[in-house]
Amino acid sequence: MTLSRRGVLAVGGAIGALAATAAGPGTAAAAGRGHGGGHGGVRTGFDRLAADGYRMLAGEKVGIVTNPTGITSDVRHIVDVMHPDDRVNLTAVFGPEHGFRGTAQAGGSEGRYDDPATGLPVYDTYLKSGQALADIFTASGVDTVVFDIQDAGARFYTYIWTLYDCMEAAALAGKRFVVLDRPNPVTGRAALGPVLDRAFASFVGRREISQAHGMTVAELALLFNSEFLADRPVELDVVKMSGWRRGDFFDTTGLPWVPPSPNMPTPETALVYSGTCLFEGTLLSEGRGTTRPFELLGAEGVDHRWAAAANALELPGVAFREAYFTPTFSKFQGKTVGGVQVHVQDREVFDPVRTGIALLVTAKRTWSGFGWRPDNAIDRLSGNTRVRTMIDAGADTDEVVGAWQADLAAFRRMRKGYLLYR
Repeated sequence: MTLSRRGVLAVGGAIGALAATAAGPGTAAAAGRGHGGGHGGVRTGFDRLAADGYRMLAGEKVGIVTNPTGITSDVRHIVDVMHPDDRVNLTAVFGPEHGFRGTAQAGGSEGRYDDPATGLPVYDTYLKSGQALADIFTASGVDTVVFDIQDAGARFYTYIWTLYDCMEAAALAGKRFVVLDRPNPVTGRAALGPVLDRAFASFVGRREISQAHGMTVAELALLFNSEFLADRPVELDVVKMSGWRRGDFFDTTGLPWVPPSPNMPTPETALVYSGTCLFEGTLLSEGRGTTRPFELLGAEGVDHRWAAAANALELPGVAFREAYFTPTFSKFQGKTVGGVQVHVQDREVFDPVRTGIALLVTAKRTWSGFGWRPDNAIDRLSGNTRVRTMIDAGADTDEVVGAWQADLAAFRRMRKGYLLYR
């Protein structure tokens, strides 16, 4: 399904064409191109909403789903900016995994509390969905739910599924939903990797998108609403960025980076994450508990042979250094392990998902202790059984990557209809 060109909306005022609206299947549309040169000139969806005096939220009680990444260009949190502003009636905050203020580690949240800085009630959305989440929206008394969180560009990064769950719940509760867009930090040029098999749906992958989706959260919201929530779509508005182009990496935007989660410290982490996060499904450390999570990978007993085997593949844009490290928490806490550090040398040609598969293949071939987590978490992360079973059967990188190409081509065709930026 493509965006309807007949559904273009022009919102007047300070920022001109502000929003793309999707009340249901077939009605989504991009409004206002707003494309600049990038390289320091990007304005987020929130920046544009605020510049227009929050007019699209006028007269409504507003609740916002956000976390520490919901900031302005001068690093003020948007909740702290909106709360004292008489032009918008912000009455509630909804916190995702890690919490609204970001105090919780992976797999945790902050619970229900009143925010000390603003006095606003903060509701916990983590691991809540369907009617249970709809009931929270109803109890909060809001008319409109706003979403503003920085994504990392990977299917298993849970904020996009918080987005999905909140959209579904808002529809159940009869609430309007507004998405304020932010950049995909690793560009929006391409979708990469296997597409989720619905049989493996979980909070690290609810629906059938590729492992690296190459979309912004607003684009995903439009896709979700028309493709996956079509039976009961939410009343949806998205506020685009200006100045962002599909080929822009985060460091060209001029926007400040706030770690969207404790183990996503830099945009460089996001660059490799959609591939090396697969190591969460193995017995090897994915680098949690180090200063380079997802760039450092290893286990006890791994030696120089892994880096040598990975370098021998001559993968484009990347090299691997023999590395030793001691995680301070998570796998191998307090133990010195051997492995590799992933060094991206040319991000324009680097393929993170192919690289992740190559590292799995070479790890299995060079380390006798290689194994998957007993719960087969790799299947939820990759979205299928093929990655695990093919590598176990001795398949090489090209064979594993080739196995998902038909599904990926179909997703790319679907995705194309929801892209808002050139």
